[in-house]
Amino acid sequence: MIDKLEYFIALAREKHFGKAAEDCGITQPTLSAGIRQLEDMLGVMLVQRGSRFQGLTPEGQRVLEWARRIVGDARTMKEEMRAARFGLGGHIRIAAIPTALAMVSQLTTPFREKHPDVTFTVISRTSVEVLAALENFDIDAGISYLDNEPLGKVTAVPIYRESYQLITSVGSRFSERESVTWAEVGGLPLCLLTSDMQNRRIINQHLAQAGITVQPTLESNSMIVLFSHIRTGKWASIMPLNLSQILGFSEPIRSIPIVEPQASHSVGLIAAQREPHTPLIAALLHEARALSRIMMPLS
Repeated sequence: MIDKLEYFIALAREKHFGKAAEDCGITQPTLSAGIRQLEDMLGVMLVQRGSRFQGLTPEGQRVLEWARRIVGDARTMKEEMRAARFGLGGHIRIAAIPTALAMVSQLTTPFREKHPDVTFTVISRTSVEVLAALENFDIDAGISYLDNEPLGKVTAVPIYRESYQLITSVGSRFSERESVTWAEVGGLPLCLLTSDMQNRRIINQHLAQAGITVQPTLESNSMIVLFSHIRTGKWASIMPLNLSQILGFSEPIRSIPIVEPQASHSVGLIAAQREPHTPLIAALLHEARALSRIMMPLS
C-alpha cells in the first residue's frame, strides 16, 4: 500500500499522470493502475478524471493528508532501523532561501564532522517553494524566515536574526555614512531580489513604512547577479548583515546599517512536524539548536 500512496502523493504534486509516473520511475499505466487500486481499497474516488488530470476529489484531499503522514512514518521507520544497524548515514536534501545560502555551511560542516557518512544536496528556493517541497517530501529540511509569513505545521529552530544593510560602492552617495534610513535608501538606484522572494517582500514592507514605493532599476532571483551589478559602482542593494559578513565585503564595496527602524527577522531550520523525526533530521535539528546558541546567544 505504501507504494500506491507514494504514487498518489506524486500525482497530487505533479498534477499530471505522465510526470508523476516519471517521478516515481514507473510507467503511466502502472501509476494509473496503482491509483485505481488505492481507490478500490478505500472505497472512494480520489481523482477527478477526464482526458487529463483535473484535480483531487474532496475525499482525495483528505486521503492526501493521511498519505503524507503514513509515507513519512514509513520512511522514518526504515531510516531508524538503518541507523540502528549501520549508524547514522544517508543523504539530506536542504532547500534554502537565497539570502541564507551563504550560511548553510555553518550548519552542514560541523554536522558532517560528527557524521562523516552523511551527504547533502543544497538548493536555492523561495520561502513558498521551501514549504511546498517540504510538504511533498521533495526535501528533508528547509532554511527560511520564521516570523514574517505563515509556516503551517512545521518544526522550527531559529538560527539567526537577519538585519539589513545598504550595499554600495565607495564614492557613491551615502558611502561615507555610518548609517542610513530606509527613506534615504529608497531614493537610490537599487538592484533587488524579485518579488517572489520573501526577502524582497520584507524590504518592500520596510520601505513602505518609510513612505517609499520601491522601484528597483534591476531585479533578479540570483544573488550573483546583484553582486556583479553592485561592483560596477553604478548600483546599490539592500542585503542582510550576515550575508555581507560571510562574503567579506571590502573596498570598493561598503556595507552600511539601515536604521529608522533597525529591522530584523528570524531565519531558521524547518522540518516537517512529525514525531519521531528520522534519525538524520533529529540530528540536524540538534545541530541547528547548537548553532542557534552561538549565533543567538541571548535567545
